[in-house]
Amino acid sequence: MDAATLQGLRTALRGPVVTAEDAGYDEARRAYNAMIDRRPAALVRCRDAGDVRDAVTAVREKGLEIAVRGGAHSGPGLCLVDGAVTVDLSPMRGVRVDPVARTAQVAGGALIGDLDHAAHAFGLGVPAGIVSTTGVSGLTLGGGHGHLTRKYGLTVDSLLSADVVLADGSFVTASEQDHPDLFWALRGGGGNFGVVTSLTFGLHPVDTVVLGITLWSLDRIRDVLRWYREFLPQAPDDVNGFFAELTVPPAPPFPEEIHGRKMCGVVWCLTGDPEGAEAALAAVAEPAPPDFHFTAPMPYPAVQTMFDGLLPPGLQWYWRGDFFDRITDDAVEVHATYAERMPTALSTMHMYPVDGAAHRVDPAATAWAYRDAVWSGIVAGIDPDPANAEVIRQWCVDYWEALHPQSMGGGYVNFMGTGESQDRVRATYRDHYERLAQVKRTYDPDNFFHANQNIAPA
Repeated sequence: MDAATLQGLRTALRGPVVTAEDAGYDEARRAYNAMIDRRPAALVRCRDAGDVRDAVTAVREKGLEIAVRGGAHSGPGLCLVDGAVTVDLSPMRGVRVDPVARTAQVAGGALIGDLDHAAHAFGLGVPAGIVSTTGVSGLTLGGGHGHLTRKYGLTVDSLLSADVVLADGSFVTASEQDHPDLFWALRGGGGNFGVVTSLTFGLHPVDTVVLGITLWSLDRIRDVLRWYREFLPQAPDDVNGFFAELTVPPAPPFPEEIHGRKMCGVVWCLTGDPEGAEAALAAVAEPAPPDFHFTAPMPYPAVQTMFDGLLPPGLQWYWRGDFFDRITDDAVEVHATYAERMPTALSTMHMYPVDGAAHRVDPAATAWAYRDAVWSGIVAGIDPDPANAEVIRQWCVDYWEALHPQSMGGGYVNFMGTGESQDRVRATYRDHYERLAQVKRTYDPDNFFHANQNIAPA
């Protein structure tokens, strides 16, 4: 970036432009995943859609490369590219709730915690993630699932419209009525089509929910998984529970005698009558009496922040994911094998349910191509120590490669890792890929936005 371009940006924009010569550069380029250490030419910290338009136009006209940053939770660090310009939306965190219309307008840099806080004041919410520091826009563009998915569907199923700055610098609002092809593509197609500066959601009633945690020793994992694969798909939509392999952290609500133990279990979120929570989960004793079982009513935003302290920014991460329509006996054996081999205290495997309400949406209605999936799985090697980066990476790769033959072939785009092949991207979008490529040709024919799990223009 030449000095004239840099000065032009700094003059035109309300937000700061941070380069390597600035004192805050290293902090500005820091990613949630500490494995990512990239040096963009500049980070343009936009304060509004006008800043975004000016930044996109300047980057395009100067022939520079662009990346886009929302909450910066991208596992492969797609928001940062060496020598490129990152359009950073993180200063844009406003949320405006209309409690009468039951809608929320969410700025492009807002985090899940911002949305949850604003909506909860009115007893409302959106199905979105399980970690409150995740960016709303990135989560949504990938489809989005979380604690409320079985009750209210995917995050994109609640999306009403999106404000988008396109590759040519123009600004459009995409909805079912305006730019419907773009709106379709944004609901699961990732960051391929433009910079989303604002999202408008329909909100759902959610106030106090019941958090549940049920854990068994790892020697019970085969019995637990065989029970879980039958129990959850038949459970009412009010019962959401993701399966996890974990090392128990030394913190409440876990008793000291299980601290540091490798265990398996289910994290529950129940949206029905709190008085009926224990009855809804009475079956947890069927595979084996649990070593730990805990339930407590709490505000929905509190459930969303449950993992924030355990998974702060700055850890080493390596992850891969897949969709599953069943948990086969062969998959159970793979899980049992690699759960024993979890290399660090934070490394984990989760299976998130994506059935219930998410299954009752027309498969052609959004770019999310796996309405027949029952679980979205992720294997994540995690550790604070860079010396363990290769250990956690290899465990994740080995686990994923052993499990992948039991999958549906594609995975949640937000759980895709570094260097995913074009075949892998195609598998993630199935028969939707060609339509997405056509939309890409209409809105970004030169593939200006390519720092993503890329869909090339048709």
